[in-house]
Order: sequence, then C-alpha cells, then structure tokens
Amino acid sequence: MKILSIQSSVAYGYVGNSAAAFPLQRLGHEIWPVLTVHFSNHTGYGAWRGPLLAPTDVADVITGIEERGVLGDADAVLSGYQGDPAVGAVILDAVDRVKAANPDAVYCCDPVMGDVGRGMFVRPGIPEYLRDTVVPRADIVTPNQFELEFLAGRRTDTLTDLLAAVDVVRATGPRHVLVTSVLHGDVPQGSLEVVAVSDEGAWAVTTPLLPISPNGGGDVTAALYLAHLLSTGEPATALERTTNTVFAIYEATLTAGTRELRLVAAQDAIADPPTRFTARRLR
Repeated sequence: MKILSIQSSVAYGYVGNSAAAFPLQRLGHEIWPVLTVHFSNHTGYGAWRGPLLAPTDVADVITGIEERGVLGDADAVLSGYQGDPAVGAVILDAVDRVKAANPDAVYCCDPVMGDVGRGMFVRPGIPEYLRDTVVPRADIVTPNQFELEFLAGRRTDTLTDLLAAVDVVRATGPRHVLVTSVLHGDVPQGSLEVVAVSDEGAWAVTTPLLPISPNGGGDVTAALYLAHLLSTGEPATALERTTNTVFAIYEATLTAGTRELRLVAAQDAIADPPTRFTARRLR
C-alpha cells in the first residue's frame, strides 16, 4: 500500500513520522512522509531544537506530490499530533484531494490530545477542533481511553461504558475506532486492554501492563493498525497483529532500559507479528 503520512519528525528517537515510517516499510508498504516539524528530539525531554514548519510549507509539499500525479495511488492518509488548527486544515485538505483522486482511500486520525495523569497537553482549542472538525472526517480513529472520554463526553468506568462511548464517536463519522491504554474497572489488575470496534463487531485484546509508557507508542500503534486493517480487512486480525507487535516492542524497550522505542531491535516482531495474545469478541 501507499500511505501519505502527515506528522512530526525527529532526528533522534521515534515519534510521529519517525515512529511510523519504519514499521510501515518493514511491513512492505510505501510511506510518503510529510513533516509538520523537524526537531532534534521529542519534546518530552524538555528541550529540543529545530523548525516548526509553517502550514503553507506543509501544503506546498503536498501540492508537490499532487503535481507528480500520484495522489490517486495513495490508499490512505495518516495523521497524528496536530499542534495548530491551520495544520489540521492542511491535513483535511489533503484528505479531500486524495479521496477525490481515489474514492477508496481512507483517512486514519490519531487524535492526540492528552492522557491519564497528564491531562490535556495540547494547546487550548485543539481538543475541541479535533472533536468537532477532524474526527468526524476520519474513517479510522485511534484514541487512548482518556481521549475517547473527551471525544464522547462521557466516562468509561466499565466495559459497557467504553463501548457506549465508542458508539457515540462512531456516530459522528468514523467507521473504525481503536481504543488504546484501556484500564476500566472490568480489566484485571496488572493488565491492559486494547479495544477495536467497527461495523463488524467489537473485540478486545488483554496484555500484561508493563511499567513503561514511551513516547511514540501511539504513533506506532496507529500506523500498524491502519496497515493491518487495510491489508486484511479484518478488525480482529488487525487488532491482534498490532497489539502483539507493540507489546513486543515495549518488552524490548523495557529489557534494554532505554527511553526510546527499540523499533529496529524488534523489527522481526513488526514484519512477523507474534501470536501470544488473541482477540476476544465483545459483541
């Protein structure tokens, strides 16, 4: 497949396109990375250098790709962190252009806003912009549980609550919702769940809860789920493959004791996902 990915980039480490590109390529797909920033490292370090690209520059790059006459070859558009509504507008315009050239193309949005324990970490107004403008235009969204609660405007204390919240979000537009970092009251202690919901049904995969939360994990997850969903057409299979691969990457990262994801070291688990965890049907 060919995927137009509009995200941030770092020289050191793995977030945004720097986290999405290698896994997609290792799976055999083409990725066209369009950068929104190019930093020395992710901002979690507290200090970084490098340029924040102007929305007009991002749009120019996309226009240049369009001028090559290849936008119709794109199977999907992928986006992650959107730090400015102007960049969001550029992304949505790109989605429109790609879908005009290829009506079968899909848009996968990772609605990055915040997380449990951190709250919202994006600029004021961005969460509302994602909820009201971006998410309704997406075919696939991959929020964590904290972000799902904001998008749906309701708590998710139980599995029933979680599925109801997903239904609220799906009613706004997206067909597929993948919820990560799920820790509602029905999840066994010491475990974590990832839940996928689509027209075909709902499934969950349960894994041990590892004592790490590395930057870029959500970016890898969104890229892998998009790739596996498009290649198999089966949400449950995409959920299993994505979750098993991400868990293997996290295990490798934990074992190495590094702050950055061990993507290269875990590349075999990307190309050939383990089968340690299986999906159970929820409905």
